[in-house]
Amino acid sequence: MQEQLNRLLEALEGAEKALIIPHNDPDPDAVASAAALQYLLLHKLDLPAEIVYEGIIGRAENKALVNFLNTPLRRFRSDDLEDNSHTAYLLVDTQPGSGNNPLPADQPVAVVIDHHPPLDNNNLAIFNIITPDLGATSTILTEFLRLANLQPTRELATALFYGIKSDTRGLSRGASPADIAAYFYLQPLIDVDALVDIEQAQVPSEYFQSLAMTLQNARVYGDTIFAYIGKTEYPDMAAEMADLLLRIEQIRWAICMNTFENQMIISVRTQNPNGGADDLVKYIAKGIGSAGGHGMLAGGQIRLDNQDPIKLARDLLNRTLSFLNLSQDLEGQPLVDRKPLHLS
Repeated sequence: MQEQLNRLLEALEGAEKALIIPHNDPDPDAVASAAALQYLLLHKLDLPAEIVYEGIIGRAENKALVNFLNTPLRRFRSDDLEDNSHTAYLLVDTQPGSGNNPLPADQPVAVVIDHHPPLDNNNLAIFNIITPDLGATSTILTEFLRLANLQPTRELATALFYGIKSDTRGLSRGASPADIAAYFYLQPLIDVDALVDIEQAQVPSEYFQSLAMTLQNARVYGDTIFAYIGKTEYPDMAAEMADLLLRIEQIRWAICMNTFENQMIISVRTQNPNGGADDLVKYIAKGIGSAGGHGMLAGGQIRLDNQDPIKLARDLLNRTLSFLNLSQDLEGQPLVDRKPLHLS
């Protein structure tokens, strides 16, 4: 890792400015990793870096984390690609050509730091460290800070800790020995009260509307639950609902979908000890969208354009049932089969 850190810093020699780009709709791991990389570049290279993203930070916990960090993320602009001869592009928690970041697939980048399975076109980067055996990109950045003799601030330590905690579900999902080591290194450095506030951030009323829609539309197919929850206020609502549905007894697969702007968002979660969430979502989106992830959790996006989202969701359900070798009975069993009680 010391050699990797040296190569990272060498890859940025001659750069006058840097743009750090996490994946679209960045989650805690992406936000924390980007902030840690910004901190590293400032203190080791005196290189100013902006964190830019495409999409929306909509989930209540993610908004609370960004506010706590007081890190000025801004939206990616088209002019960020103009006059770029002295700009270093750094991708964090994403890769070139993955479809979930705003850079064109053929745009050369200086650095790629990610923990998702490698894609074929990472030779576009001067330096890359892609470690799918790790549970979080925050683990890589924590190790880089340690090797650079930079202790993270209390705010940054809290963010990195939460990045690891959220991506590994408290070290219970895909956590490696390196994730565990980083987690316990950071633990005494964090702001515990702030972490509690972030994790229990208040949610808007729209959250409960989506929750009600999820419960109403969820259908059970053996050990699999599927829900299309319609149009939502922010893109990662399907991920929140999939996490929730996976807690149901005897459920091993949770697949949720929502529409946001011109996209169908797909989230897959599994309790299957052999994983396979990434394989499932790639199968679902094959030929019509982009997808990626890990064995236990994965996601994808499909452009809607003029498609009927309900028909598309039905087609994607068919693909899901086919991949899992389940009955093609699209009705399934409703999760909630009760009429509401009216007290009036």
